[in-house]
Amino acid sequence: MQQEHLTRKDKIRNEKNINEADKAFLCLYLFTSLPKSFMIKSDGTNNESLFNVNYTHVKGERTMTATKGLEGIVAAASSISSIIDGVLTYRGIDIDDLAANATFEEVAYLLWYGKLPNRSELDGLQKQLDQFAAVPQGVLDQIKLYPKDTNSMAALRTAVSSLALYDASANDMSLEANQLKAIKLQAQLPTVIAAYARIREGKEPVAPKQGVSIAYNFLYMLTGNEPAEVAVKALDQALVLHADHELNASTFAARVTVATLSDIYSGVTSAIGALKGPLHGGANEAVMVMLEEIGSAANVESFINNALANKHKIMGFGHRVYKNGDPRAKHLQKMSRELGKLTGNMELYEMSVKIEELVTGQKGLKPNVDFYSASVYTTLEIPRDLFTPIFAISRVSGWSAHILEQYQDNRLIRPRADYVGPVNAKYIPIEQR
Repeated sequence: MQQEHLTRKDKIRNEKNINEADKAFLCLYLFTSLPKSFMIKSDGTNNESLFNVNYTHVKGERTMTATKGLEGIVAAASSISSIIDGVLTYRGIDIDDLAANATFEEVAYLLWYGKLPNRSELDGLQKQLDQFAAVPQGVLDQIKLYPKDTNSMAALRTAVSSLALYDASANDMSLEANQLKAIKLQAQLPTVIAAYARIREGKEPVAPKQGVSIAYNFLYMLTGNEPAEVAVKALDQALVLHADHELNASTFAARVTVATLSDIYSGVTSAIGALKGPLHGGANEAVMVMLEEIGSAANVESFINNALANKHKIMGFGHRVYKNGDPRAKHLQKMSRELGKLTGNMELYEMSVKIEELVTGQKGLKPNVDFYSASVYTTLEIPRDLFTPIFAISRVSGWSAHILEQYQDNRLIRPRADYVGPVNAKYIPIEQR
């Protein structure tokens, strides 16, 4: 791998025009091995500005101007998922292929172990998920003490942190123990979320069933009723689509946390905290708020035109990584349409399509994974504030895969900051301030 990186660096060195991907790649070398001579163009002129490099020396150190939001910066090497030329893959398998053919349990196994499971391996995973799906009574008792208006993601964050207190192997850092903890977390998150949703309504939690999928179990524990096959299929596909997404904010938060050699529960708790934000997992809730505010398809055009005219952000559109559209969005759009037809209520789907036409037509922005997931979950009669926790049910598979990968080849993640504050300041005695 190191030799491949060096070969690529040498190849790029001879290029006159360097694209964005190569710029991002080369950021790996800017602080260490990249000689200043590399920044000279073939015509002899200096090319420093291309990389936003500041070659001033502060106490003998070379500093680099910060990239806002770390955009374009390569921060880790990973074999879990990739986004290349707008194509998302898990372990090299196209998301379209997985969305059409794989169950979420197969995808979780793929992320954790690097390959699709055979029948025996999948059955073994199912047995482990069944074994660990029940949540300690102490955690359920704690959830009953949460204020009724507790934010659902805050409740999940707190409960997941508490799960560590009931796991005797929480601080066992062996590979085997950490793999088992990943399975425990995957099994228990749906139970925690469903229990919280029922407890806040004054109902008792429903115990998980054995031998059923995570999608089936969640819907069952949420309502106490056997879910329809179409609902299970829709949720299962949504879980597949959300399972991992390279080095997104919550995954990066998880890796930063465990890079200190903290435990997997701490890493997942950090990830949930990052996912809670409206610019990450909370975006699908914001989409539903917008749809509710619009009210009907007849109001879409005036609402969107007014929002765009006043430069208001339309949630569920655009993506930092995808410039030509999120490949997951089309699957959720199709799901939204099919569920609308089956329930006899096409209103949310039709509103969403009209919004997409207006925003894409006027701003060139395309929907991301959050946009149509809002109408899908609402049609499944899932409360709006559970949209982001459902995201976590899926993404914990990816978080834990990245955590395991970080442990396998760990280095403390400690970036630098571009200092922009005052210089040469002096201490002023308190009497003179």
